Amino acid sequence: MSDNYTPPKVWDAKSAVGGKFSNINRPTAGAREERNLPVGDHPFQLYSLATPNGVKVSIMFEELLEKGIKEAEYDAYTINIGEGDQFTSGFVEVNPNSKIPAMIDQNNGSPIRVFESGSILLYLAEKFEQFLPKNAAKRTEVINWLFWQVGSGPYLGGGFGHFFSYAPEKLEYPINRFAMETKRQLDLLDKQLKDHKFITGDEYTIADMAIFPWYGALALGKLYDNSAEFLAVHEYKNLQRWANMIKDRPAVKRGRVVNNNWGDEDQQLKERHSEDDFKNINLDNVY
Repeated sequence: MSDNYTPPKVWDAKSAVGGKFSNINRPTAGAREERNLPVGDHPFQLYSLATPNGVKVSIMFEELLEKGIKEAEYDAYTINIGEGDQFTSGFVEVNPNSKIPAMIDQNNGSPIRVFESGSILLYLAEKFEQFLPKNAAKRTEVINWLFWQVGSGPYLGGGFGHFFSYAPEKLEYPINRFAMETKRQLDLLDKQLKDHKFITGDEYTIADMAIFPWYGALALGKLYDNSAEFLAVHEYKNLQRWANMIKDRPAVKRGRVVNNNWGDEDQQLKERHSEDDFKNINLDNVY
């Protein structure tokens, strides 16, 4: 590869090279393998992985259960995106876009599929009337920031994270381009949190759940090796205060390990079916 790459007149997938997921990336959608998904007994079936997008939803479920809402009980199954589980026929039926997380609401025998993390958070918030204010102005502000994360996250993940950590070569222009935008986003959040306890005010909402796994993890030095120092995240004092507050919530600790299949063994919960599954997890060391 070269910084002086000249694009051909018509792109050809055969010319795509390198990258962490080059073995599974293709320019086509749809199933590549016939395989059904497992199904448990709880009202909700979550198919996910403990990536930032995935833990948004497991945190939401655990927060609902923390409130004593037993109707939010769920089974969670790991979708290993590195091995292509997202391209099996069963998963594609739930999410034709082949991205985690995806969810089935069993809905008393009339299943409803929900995919995209922001959509799932909004669906659950509306279904259980939790973590989303009823007041029109406050509700809209939460949705504003939920959609902000959905739209801004790819600049951090697919942009900065990819070129800083996963690309087969360190290229100055894309790293600088996306570092600039990531720093702008961090500054935006830091300014927003200067006069707000949580993202939108005094209430903890789905906006916090959406933003924390990406920007909270970055602020805590848990996203992309050496990125915290590179981006000088310690400078964002308000963001640091918020991130440290969120990470200590019991439901966040539990949600963070659901569908985790890497790192220390006592931090991995590949499947989740009940609160008993956390007995062998060292939640004190999460984050």
